[in-house]
Amino acid sequence: MQQHELRQPAGATHRKKRVGRGNASGHGTYSGKGLKGQKARAGGGVRPGFEGGQLPLIRRMARKRGFRNPFRVDYEEVNVGQLARFEAGSEVNARTLLGARIIRSVRKPVKILGDGELSAALTVEATSFSSSARSKIEAVGGSVRWLNGEPLPREEREAAKRAQRAETPRAKRQAKAEAANAPKAAAEKPKKEKQASPERSARASGEVATAEAPAAEGEAETGEENDGASS
Repeated sequence: MQQHELRQPAGATHRKKRVGRGNASGHGTYSGKGLKGQKARAGGGVRPGFEGGQLPLIRRMARKRGFRNPFRVDYEEVNVGQLARFEAGSEVNARTLLGARIIRSVRKPVKILGDGELSAALTVEATSFSSSARSKIEAVGGSVRWLNGEPLPREEREAAKRAQRAETPRAKRQAKAEAANAPKAAAEKPKKEKQASPERSARASGEVATAEAPAAEGEAETGEENDGASS
């Protein structure tokens, strides 16, 4: 078979529908739009879901507010006080907890919480530990074992997040713009305040002195008049 011999399968292509070309075509007069009405006008019609003004189906349906977080992790929670039934020196993991009927399933990750007291030294293996639970287990000579590795301290996690954000294209563009604007900011010197010349300062002090002199003379005259009246 040659390239020029290729053909479309039957029904794959068809003629364009030509409306308003006479009734013999079957699409004349009203051009397939029917008689008048909102949907027969140019640009007419209503939006999807509109039901003429009555409460539409999408709003009549029952609904619940809020959402379910898809990243939520459901743990099998076990308190330290529940581990007191195990003998000292034993190893506690999801299988032993299931055998003791402390948890219901091994499908969910196990988290150890700090409620209760523990007196026996145990080796506890779990996905996560609260800080109080870890301190209580280690206080009696026990040890903790993280299934997925011990998480980094909070400060290191925050530093890693900041470093990751700094590698984003937006942060790189912002840093580049700041580096480009740094020479301009250094070139612009702050404006110095105008210092008053010695002549101006002397003139201002003279004006203050002349303004104070009449006030002093008026006070002196008032004092003499009072002395004359008293005599």
